[in-house]
Amino acid sequence: MAAAPTKDSLLRLYSSMLRTSHSFSSYNFRQYFERRTRNAFHEIQNETDPAKLSTFYNDKTKELAVLKRSAIVNQLYGGWRLVVEDQKPERGRSDS
Repeated sequence: MAAAPTKDSLLRLYSSMLRTSHSFSSYNFRQYFERRTRNAFHEIQNETDPAKLSTFYNDKTKELAVLKRSAIVNQLYGGWRLVVEDQKPERGRSDS
């Protein structure tokens, strides 16, 4: 029987997945992966079965590796910012 991951390790995995989700340059991908991560961890929040927790942890660890690689590719080929995103104001040039 596999040992259940600790609450601390699940929280670290959750924060790593959210941090990686924030690193997508595309707004749609970023929002999708943030929402998907929150929903997945919300569903498992009250689970006490060690086998299910262990399976969940292993699956999400593999998914984190894929998410990191996908975020890097998305950063390389990121497009224009959308209207719904916060636009960084362009700094004016001071001629004085």
